[in-house]
Order: sequence, then structure tokens, then C-alpha cells
Amino acid sequence: MEILLALIYGAAYGLVLHYLMAGRVSRGAALAPLLGAALGGVTWLVLTWAGVATTNPWIWVVSIVVPTMVVPVVLIALTRTREAHDARERVRLKIV
Repeated sequence: MEILLALIYGAAYGLVLHYLMAGRVSRGAALAPLLGAALGGVTWLVLTWAGVATTNPWIWVVSIVVPTMVVPVVLIALTRTREAHDARERVRLKIV
């Protein structure tokens, strides 16, 4: 059941980042929370399969740090990719 804490933290952090980071209009509202929850849950899962007990503080630290570090990087990359694609499409369609 403790995995729920990793999922909830990841989803909440992703939701906060969705509204705080630039480029919100170029990505879906559910993308960042789902990405954060998936990263937190998968990290917890991998560590428990590796034999790390839930009483070990490292499982908690890593399950919080991974979404905290990865979600902003992915959102920045996706926003830049979308903006570049939209610019190419505007040129292709002769809208600019």
C-alpha cells in the first residue's frame, strides 16, 4: 500500500509542474501528472523487486527524487519538440 504514496506524490508534482512550466497549451493536462505517477510507481516497484524493504529510507528518497528530476526534463523536451513541429507545419502550410 505504500506504493500509493509514491504514485500520489508523482501525480501531485506533475500537476503542479503542468501549471508552473511554460508551454502548458502545447501538451495535455493529464500528461505531467500521469508521467509523475508512472515514474514514482515504477521506481518503487523496481526497488521492491530489487529487495529494498519499505522500512529502508532509500526507497522513499529515490521514489521522490526520480519524478522530481525527470518530469521537468521531459516536459521541456516535449514542449520544445511540439513548438518546433508547429513552426515547421506553419511554414509547410504557408501560414506564416
